[in-house]
Amino acid sequence: MNTNVRVAAELSKNPNSPTIELRERWREGEFVLLFSLTLLKELEDKLLEKGVPSENVQLVVTETQAHGELVEVLPSDVAHVIRADPDDDHVIACAVVGKATYIVTYDPHFEQLGGEHRGVKIVKPLEFLEVLRARER
Repeated sequence: MNTNVRVAAELSKNPNSPTIELRERWREGEFVLLFSLTLLKELEDKLLEKGVPSENVQLVVTETQAHGELVEVLPSDVAHVIRADPDDDHVIACAVVGKATYIVTYDPHFEQLGGEHRGVKIVKPLEFLEVLRARER
């Protein structure tokens, strides 16, 4: 899940939000959350920017470290594919290096990739929820 999805889950007031459901499904082990140290720092910074109390931010960071899978992304792994926001290239690199199946994001910059990059599907949170729900059937 991209940082924007994680931030949306933490800020949502709607208990039926797709981002909250995704967070809960991740906590229950339905999928693996890949992260890099760069993405973890971005998550921390964005939550603090949005006014989330530092104690809560540290809980999110600790939970991510404990239950996510750390991916080492080297500068040479980061291809320049999203011109509008080069920071997004790191998300793609983390997914590719970590052999992810999906990137889950609200970020419109990813749309230029046409829903896939190097074998990684790029979807919005609701689309990914539909994938997870279909597995239950």
